Amino acid sequence: MESEPRMRVLVVANRTAASERLLNEVRRRAEEGPCDFTLLIPDVGDRKRADWTPETAVRLLSRAAGRRVESRVGGPDPVAAVEAAVRDGDFDEIIVSTLPKKTSKWLRRDLIGRAERLGLPVTAIVPGKRKLTKEEKLEDMGRFSAGG
Repeated sequence: MESEPRMRVLVVANRTAASERLLNEVRRRAEEGPCDFTLLIPDVGDRKRADWTPETAVRLLSRAAGRRVESRVGGPDPVAAVEAAVRDGDFDEIIVSTLPKKTSKWLRRDLIGRAERLGLPVTAIVPGKRKLTKEEKLEDMGRFSAGG
């Protein structure tokens, strides 16, 4: 009996790697069918204002995915980091999580558009596109008050 093939999903995030919007998207995607997730953190030196560590992000994403999430660090150029990950990996789709449009270097550099040109489906998680539901706000408050 063959097991169902797993989708391989590249999750691209830096300062939003532990955000509730991203965790919800990973959870939703995992519920659609078996997935293996890899977190790519480009420009890791630009974490000065992040309230998470890569270990925390992997732990939270693994919980959302229902299985261990792998991680890798990319270089200072997020576009080159995504291109290298796609070239070196065997991914079926990409999730890109960015800061809001006003502050996102990635959006100014058209990271999402450039990722789409790599030929894989891309889901963009951009704050401000929709408001958090009451439940998401409560989950977010509970996660940070619990030290996560």
